[in-house]
Amino acid sequence: MNRSIILSALLSLSALLTACGIGESLPVQPVEPSATLPPLPTQAQNVALPTVTPTSAPTPTPPNPLTIESMRQREYPGSDITIEQTLAPGANYKRYIVSYLSDGLKIYALMTVPNSAKPQTGFPVILFNHGYIPPATYKTTERYVNYVDAIARAGYIVLRSDYRGHGNSEGEARGGYGSPDYTIDVLNAMASIKRYKDADPNRVGMWGHSMGGQIIVRAMVIRPDIKAGVIWSGVVASYPDLISQWRRRPTNIPTPSASRRWRENFFEQYGTPAENPEFWNSISPNAYLADLSGPIQLHHSEADAEVPWIFSQSLHTQVLAAGKVAEFFRYQNDDHNLSKNFSVAMQRSIAFFDKYVKRGG
Repeated sequence: MNRSIILSALLSLSALLTACGIGESLPVQPVEPSATLPPLPTQAQNVALPTVTPTSAPTPTPPNPLTIESMRQREYPGSDITIEQTLAPGANYKRYIVSYLSDGLKIYALMTVPNSAKPQTGFPVILFNHGYIPPATYKTTERYVNYVDAIARAGYIVLRSDYRGHGNSEGEARGGYGSPDYTIDVLNAMASIKRYKDADPNRVGMWGHSMGGQIIVRAMVIRPDIKAGVIWSGVVASYPDLISQWRRRPTNIPTPSASRRWRENFFEQYGTPAENPEFWNSISPNAYLADLSGPIQLHHSEADAEVPWIFSQSLHTQVLAAGKVAEFFRYQNDDHNLSKNFSVAMQRSIAFFDKYVKRGG
């Protein structure tokens, strides 16, 4: 088309728009003879637009189930107590092998019930948390016989859980330090015994030895209804201190690989305590001692070759600093089980339970 004709048409259109009051006169730039006009399309053209994929925020990594906050969010419903077997009675109490449910697993336990007349609200209860025993050799009716007997004679229902993977209990024994499993089993045991017809659900305490002591501290900062805890020779240090200060002597006792490798697995996933103190504090009940549900009594021998007595001393100091109640008894020249001081340590333990559990403080 002739360029002069196009220019003339544009000028005429501008004048027409101005005359109609639609707009001011459109400025038209003269077309230089050398300018090249783009070709006019002769038909509709499909232009492919780039595809834009919506981006979504990355899925946050769920917290480790061992963290205190994660364990507080869980539910511990337990179940009814089922009597599986009636055993020979004790001096003034009945003995049973019972079962309950934890995480859908059938967990077995030893239970004692006093022969005396049941109090109006039911008998007070002590949940008994045993220390490390090779799961493959563990038996419900063995070990801690004298310990259970002493507490049962004092008028308490005693429930000693066979953690998962121990004895006839279902599930895998993954250890008490790198997994929350054993604490979960104990808290489900507590929920279960509260439903038992002869138990007082408002008077529940815990006794623990070695690894069982660590379970007690964890349980008492998770649940508000544990009235008191007594710990013998407990593994009760913070996780950074467990890693830096606990050098157990070599042993021929087989340990499941899942419970051996928790340190290495956590190092790989979260870094060391120096690199990631926030994570290591999040799994340490020692960082939550202001939330302890009740008083704690500690017993430890300075000659303990299994667990450093300084762990109990440090926890005692930390509990007092948190404004909570704690007692600490140190023994000389005794072993991990406090065999030489068993009688006096047990008398102190029962007196503590009588004060804070049986009589409610």
